[in-house]
Amino acid sequence: MIRIARDEDAAAIHAIYAPSIADGVATFETELPGVPAMRERIQARLRHYPWLVWEEGGEVLAYAYAGRFRERAAYDWIAETSIYVRGDAHRRGIARRLYGTLLDAMRLQGINQAVGVITLPGTISVAMHEAMGFSPAGVWRQCGYKLGQWWDVGVWQKELQPAASPPPPVIPFPDMAGTAALRRLLDSSTAAQDP
Repeated sequence: MIRIARDEDAAAIHAIYAPSIADGVATFETELPGVPAMRERIQARLRHYPWLVWEEGGEVLAYAYAGRFRERAAYDWIAETSIYVRGDAHRRGIARRLYGTLLDAMRLQGINQAVGVITLPGTISVAMHEAMGFSPAGVWRQCGYKLGQWWDVGVWQKELQPAASPPPPVIPFPDMAGTAALRRLLDSSTAAQDP
């Protein structure tokens, strides 16, 4: 099922994230944060944005979250997104379904734009983003040095809904976490997974 992340998910989320730090370039973080720090990250993110997990048989297989794009208030209606899937759960459609639910939750909040930042070439991630309606929005050349080389980073952007002028304030995620609209979204995402 797809549900909101909880404190007790920190260890599983940390385990999913760890290979990207040690051996990959999906993140430019180079040192494991530890489970307590991951718990704090979840708590901090959930104060304003969604952090969702994909759970099967009591195990977290993937997680996706949104976060602040830039600090200035004018950027309130755009958010950066991230998703990580456990190695043994790849190629099952989990990423697209979980990411789609995250984007729908952001739309409910009143966020207008989603931005995905991908270390290039990132073929699988690029294909997923473009299949979900993201468009290339630029490349930052040689902006990250990891695993002995420089990496380019691409930015993909998706309009979640037309921008109103003036826009209503974005709803903080805790204010909508218990709403019927979010329950329906999570329930329908879970129902769509059932055979």
